[in-house]
Amino acid sequence: MEWTAGIDDAGRGPIIGPLVIGGVALPRDRVRDLLNLGVKDSKLLTPRTRSRLAERMTELVSRMCLREIQPKEIDDVVLHGRKLRKLNFLEAKVMAEVINELHPPEVYVDASDVNEKRYGEDIRSFLTDDLKAIKIISEHHADRNYPQVSAASIIAKVHRDEVIDQMHSEYGDFGSGYITDPKTMKFLRTYRKSHDAYPPIVRLSWKTAKEIENELTQLPFRA
Repeated sequence: MEWTAGIDDAGRGPIIGPLVIGGVALPRDRVRDLLNLGVKDSKLLTPRTRSRLAERMTELVSRMCLREIQPKEIDDVVLHGRKLRKLNFLEAKVMAEVINELHPPEVYVDASDVNEKRYGEDIRSFLTDDLKAIKIISEHHADRNYPQVSAASIIAKVHRDEVIDQMHSEYGDFGSGYITDPKTMKFLRTYRKSHDAYPPIVRLSWKTAKEIENELTQLPFRA
């Protein structure tokens, strides 16, 4: 039986919450079954549809793997040096961990780096010796073009949404966690002002976090 795998991320851009890496492995002859199920890039699906597909995919996918990269870990690698390259390297390392667990002969990856080939080789550098020679297809928009990557994007997004829901229970409704969300921006300003620090769910290395800090420190003193 010939196997294939797909890897994708969810939550690369927001200022709140983890970056989640998802991976699936399945026999090649089941890839078309994923298409028939309605699997596609998670960004094109509603939350309810993603959750339904994530449940139904368990009948087709033989192995799944999820990894969370927490805000502190992201901050530790991107606060110094070139942000995007550092984040790409961290993501490649964690994707390799997922591949090491799934142990496929080939893997399709949604490339985070502008240089698709370089990203694939970054991943390869972290693989265990017995996987160094596997076939790695590292492409932009792989989540749209390969059902196994679409499936990985779905489980990653569903898991991250569950984590964000848990955070809402603890910290209140801060919205989506993206800086384009007014609810998120209001939460960041309010929390930082009242607690004198951000909560651990915030990525301090994001420029917005520093801008809010500067904005609050420049407010006039009121007795």
